[in-house]
Amino acid sequence: MTSRWILVLCLVVLEGERHAAFAEGGAGSERNCSTVPPYLPSTAVNTTLRLLQLRAVMKPKNILAYIIPGTDAHLSEYIAPRDARLGWISGFTGSSGTAVVTQDKAVLWTDSRYWVQAERQLDCNWDLERDVSISSITNWLIKETKVGDAVGIDPFLFSVDTFAAYNNKLAPAKLTLKSITDNLVDEIWAGRPPLPPDNLTRLPDDFIERTWQNKVDQIRDQMMENQYKPTALLLSALDETAWLFNLRGNDIPFNPFFYSYTLLTFDRIWLFVHTERVTEELKLYLNTSCNTSHCVQLFRYDSVRSFLVNYLQEPFVRVWVGTEYTNQALYELITPEEKLLQSAYSPVLITKAVKDQTEQKILREAHVRDAVAVMQLLHHLERTVPEGKETEHTAAEFVNICRSKQKNSRGPSFETISASGPNAALAHYSPSNETTRQLSVKEMYLVDSGGQYLDGTTDITRTVHWGDPTAFQKEAFTRVLMGNIEISRTIFPVGTKGINIEMLGRRALWEVGLNYGHGTGHGVGNYFGVHEWPVGFQSNNIAFKEGMFTSIEPGYYKQNDFGIRIEDVAVTMPANTKHGNNFLTFETVSLVPYDRKLIDTSILSLEQLVWLNSYYQMIRDKVGPELKNQDLTEVYDWMLRNTEPLLKDGSSAVVHSVYLLLLLVLPTALL
Repeated sequence: MTSRWILVLCLVVLEGERHAAFAEGGAGSERNCSTVPPYLPSTAVNTTLRLLQLRAVMKPKNILAYIIPGTDAHLSEYIAPRDARLGWISGFTGSSGTAVVTQDKAVLWTDSRYWVQAERQLDCNWDLERDVSISSITNWLIKETKVGDAVGIDPFLFSVDTFAAYNNKLAPAKLTLKSITDNLVDEIWAGRPPLPPDNLTRLPDDFIERTWQNKVDQIRDQMMENQYKPTALLLSALDETAWLFNLRGNDIPFNPFFYSYTLLTFDRIWLFVHTERVTEELKLYLNTSCNTSHCVQLFRYDSVRSFLVNYLQEPFVRVWVGTEYTNQALYELITPEEKLLQSAYSPVLITKAVKDQTEQKILREAHVRDAVAVMQLLHHLERTVPEGKETEHTAAEFVNICRSKQKNSRGPSFETISASGPNAALAHYSPSNETTRQLSVKEMYLVDSGGQYLDGTTDITRTVHWGDPTAFQKEAFTRVLMGNIEISRTIFPVGTKGINIEMLGRRALWEVGLNYGHGTGHGVGNYFGVHEWPVGFQSNNIAFKEGMFTSIEPGYYKQNDFGIRIEDVAVTMPANTKHGNNFLTFETVSLVPYDRKLIDTSILSLEQLVWLNSYYQMIRDKVGPELKNQDLTEVYDWMLRNTEPLLKDGSSAVVHSVYLLLLLVLPTALL
């Protein structure tokens, strides 16, 4: 046995040296596994030893394949470094992907946002499948395995719905999904990052309209009203527990969450958390020393499974779960079936989606200060880029510094996307030391960034050009802007789902044969996740109600050339209509002007020009005073120059007259 492992280690060392030689001998930023020898860029990760170790621990489990999703036990989009198992085993660090490893193959599935990134980060041990569908993965598994084989999974990393989707595809082929609660990647991951030591914190009272006791009562009322009579509600998504108790943590980069589960009944509250990080002050805040209906009993985070089993042994209990964010490891414990009640989303997620008046007010205020930071960046780059002083990386650092100086700042809400030229064609590119490019007046530049503040979360994208954009770049930008405006100014009935108006963001692009390959918008939290479900424009998002915040972000990307995205956050507000009152529209709360140089006013409609000029006036009214308060005179002057009214080419006088007339009758919600 010893001699065999010595041989294996020698082969691994040789393989690593060979990979290093490829990186030195090749050229380009993407791998080329078809050459002899293959070429790997310096950004690729040597995974040979890791795959050997994983395959070794798979054998005793009697599994022919192992599926590795890119999430955590709470089905989070953004995960802690200790949960980045997909990144560690493959080298791929994109936020969306799934890996499958067999004894002789390793394959990564990801979507179009990350195809180029994957080719930069994967070594030649890996094949890349340009797809994300479960059907694609299961079809591959059926082809690579045989009847009776077992496919291993960590049930903590699969939602109820995802597990069912896999099982429905594999079962007819006589393949079984085998739950292995001890994650196999964790077994071989030497140096896995530890749990952060930070204590939990509570939101200051100034930012709270509803106490945690109020929220508990609100959710219990919904449990009581449910016709299927649940006795308990299981909360698994990290933002559910954080919202319910007005608590925040630091376990997930850019997201103020902490590892937790909650089991809520009509007379008990059980919180599963790393109890050593709950201070005495927080214990007093949560009433942990009593046993009444508004007292929170603390239990170890890893005891949730055993506690749930014990609860289910009681007679006449029924546990309500939201299947989108409950993992299979907990779900499979809830038997028999009459003890289970399920819906796509828990009542906490549905309730949290509608911001109360305090949340709306402070989130608007956060966006005003955030606009100051973004304007500082754009003003700064306008001066320094022509001098050749900026890179993608320095620009990202600059906007982060600007945000850090704003009131209530708690850091970025995600890793800043700062991308020029061909890098901007990668929708989710972020600069690194290896890939950062110098910013130039000859190229377009896209910056997608956001901030976390005690009073809100922000997310905004602007695309600019400091030189002479081509006619096609101007047209593409303007049509993206038209899509943003058309969604922002639309009026729709209360209860309309985002998917039913999403095409408004694409129509101007579709008219000339252009499109984009990502979603059009997502919910945004109050010092929470920058991507907050279940609000947005996808098919599985809930219907819009008053008080929901969502991003609106159409785009266009020309591979290896440039990328365009315009993203604003907006809130749903009542719309004044002639014949009815049960209608909504959007009010934009992101307050940064669009690049005038890229706008072709000749293809904008009169209504779009009116909306745009009204938006610019709102920027002046709301951000102008804040710029003055912060003594940012030069940035204030920049803002004034970039918010002058835009009029149609060749018809300024006519448009201006009609514009003034329309302003008198324009619904207040659109101003």
